[in-house]
Amino acid sequence: MLTVSPLTLGSVRLDSPVLLAPMAGITDRPFRRLARRFGCPLAFSEMIASGRLATAHAATLRMSDGDGEAGPTAVQLAGHDPAVMAEAARVCADRGALLIDINMGCPAKKIVKGWAGAALMRDEPRAVAIIDAVARAVPHLPVTVKMRAGWDADHRTAPRLARLAEERGARLITVHGRTRDQFYGGRADWAVVGEVKAAVSIPVIGNGDVTSADDARALMAATGADGVMIGRAAQGRPWLLGHVARALATGGAEPPPPDPITRGAIALEHFDALLDHYGAFVGLRVARKHMAWATQGLRAATALRRAVNTEDDPDRARDVLAAFWATAQVAHPAESTDAPMAPTRREAA
Repeated sequence: MLTVSPLTLGSVRLDSPVLLAPMAGITDRPFRRLARRFGCPLAFSEMIASGRLATAHAATLRMSDGDGEAGPTAVQLAGHDPAVMAEAARVCADRGALLIDINMGCPAKKIVKGWAGAALMRDEPRAVAIIDAVARAVPHLPVTVKMRAGWDADHRTAPRLARLAEERGARLITVHGRTRDQFYGGRADWAVVGEVKAAVSIPVIGNGDVTSADDARALMAATGADGVMIGRAAQGRPWLLGHVARALATGGAEPPPPDPITRGAIALEHFDALLDHYGAFVGLRVARKHMAWATQGLRAATALRRAVNTEDDPDRARDVLAAFWATAQVAHPAESTDAPMAPTRREAA
């Protein structure tokens, strides 16, 4: 059985190296709080635009706010200007962040056109300058970098960029085993995670197609990675990270998912937290995708999603959800249920 060691990054110590991926529009404070309550060792903020954070944009500051979260606060920054990224990192540190992550993997066109995210893998001098500036700005905090395998199949530059990142002060590298041009299609190539692990002496986290403790063990055994990051598989399942972490820490089986009644209580708690966090109008619209993910695999999920998506009154929408969950049952394979709602490219960054 694979032995998993705790992971220590400065003052941040993780008993089990299982990380919740930063996902724009998804890993907001309500979702992170739920995930942490179920035992998620480390949950990253949504990808945050450094320029807005550096200028104290109110809504962006709220995205970086870890108030009320258990455990260390980790913030992911996106941008292309080293000085602005450094200032944004200082703002996060002043607001209590204990870890700063630099996004060099987002494939979204809007991000890439601004020479941020995965575009930095095509501009290594700029990427290195950003890592150096952020590490110098917050020398008391661990700075980590999330990247992809490369820009495309002909430019799998992650091992080289990881070496440069380590030289400039990065304390951990996360590698998504897809190139930018793959977006989220096909299978993640875990081999590149092993190549990065061989190229650096700092911890390496593998990301891509990890949906269970068995997947996590397989990735780590195949690559030598120090841990895993889970993103899309956690949508609608805030308990998943905690279950995987527990299995890796104990060497045992992954706990079963909650029963439908418990899942319903979790979903309604999440719904209420989203409305409290965003306000009724925005909160209801944000909640719709989370409620669809939460009902995946249950009978009548398609009809429920249709009802919630067309209901503009938050109280009535909650009543519809409560009625559904009161009688929720797992669907048989032959029954029709919702297919998983794929995130937008921005959300899945």
